[in-house]
Amino acid sequence: MGNALTDMLVNLTSDAVLTKYGIARGSMNLVDTELQKEISKSVAGLPYALSLGGSAGNTIRCLARLGVRTGFIGKVGVDSTGDFFEQALENLHVEPTILRGKARSGRCVSLVSPDGERTMVTYLGAALELTREEVKAEVLEGFDCLYVEGYLVQNHDLIAGVMQLAKAHGLKVALDLASFNVVEENLAFLQGLVRDYVDILFANEQEACAFTGEHEPLNALNAISHDCELAVVKIGTRGAYIKQGGEVIHVGIMAAAKRVDTTGAGDFYAAGFLAGLCEGLDLRQCGTIGAITAGRVIEVVGTTFGEDVWADIFRMVKKVRNERYLF
Repeated sequence: MGNALTDMLVNLTSDAVLTKYGIARGSMNLVDTELQKEISKSVAGLPYALSLGGSAGNTIRCLARLGVRTGFIGKVGVDSTGDFFEQALENLHVEPTILRGKARSGRCVSLVSPDGERTMVTYLGAALELTREEVKAEVLEGFDCLYVEGYLVQNHDLIAGVMQLAKAHGLKVALDLASFNVVEENLAFLQGLVRDYVDILFANEQEACAFTGEHEPLNALNAISHDCELAVVKIGTRGAYIKQGGEVIHVGIMAAAKRVDTTGAGDFYAAGFLAGLCEGLDLRQCGTIGAITAGRVIEVVGTTFGEDVWADIFRMVKKVRNERYLF
């Protein structure tokens, strides 16, 4: 479940536009449609690409390509962008539970710095109109896990209510903390959410430290593990720490040919990791598959790549399954 967004990925030549608008590098910023249009005008003429987006949307699409049965819950506008979003999910064999709102469909302008760091300026539009009452129990039937993006935290009733519904129907609940500024602005709520409902938590180093108050990722990992069954803390080019029960492991990264754009890296990591869990693989194998999918997505602008790349991913994943291949 997540914000149903279409992404516009813009390749910056410098971070001047971030400075101009006082936007922190690597952050996610919710804006109104007028400010988003103003920022878009500021980068007019730079190379850009359009794609199906949203954090949970990225994860669920990657999971579907890895052979996992998936669905997506979200809301779009009554417009061609909303039609595109729903049809794209169907084309990818993701079961769409797409509701229609009054506002126009949401869009995320992803500003990609020359070093590949991405900063998001998001107008949520109709995605904001999704309510707990619209998510019916039957939507969850046949699924084992509800995956929720942290960017939904703007609607506390929605995210807590649907997690509670999922737990009542026997599903595991996985949450990605999304962005350090989202964590900082909603800390008490997120801590309660994890304590009460979350089984699997994904966070990068900044998010984990903001969530726990710890300054070292291993200490943050241990703190998170007190409240959820499985904790994953991603530490950039150093890989990830994973903890379940008393088991703590470290998995490295897959060396990327070129770090072009970090958009979707965390989303694709979660997809690879969860795909491994669905197959009953061990934590190291799950982390390795996550590293594979994340490693390939940062080599392209956006989160869409060709069948040759997917063929390479499938080859490496097969090796992980059969030989416990590690980096």
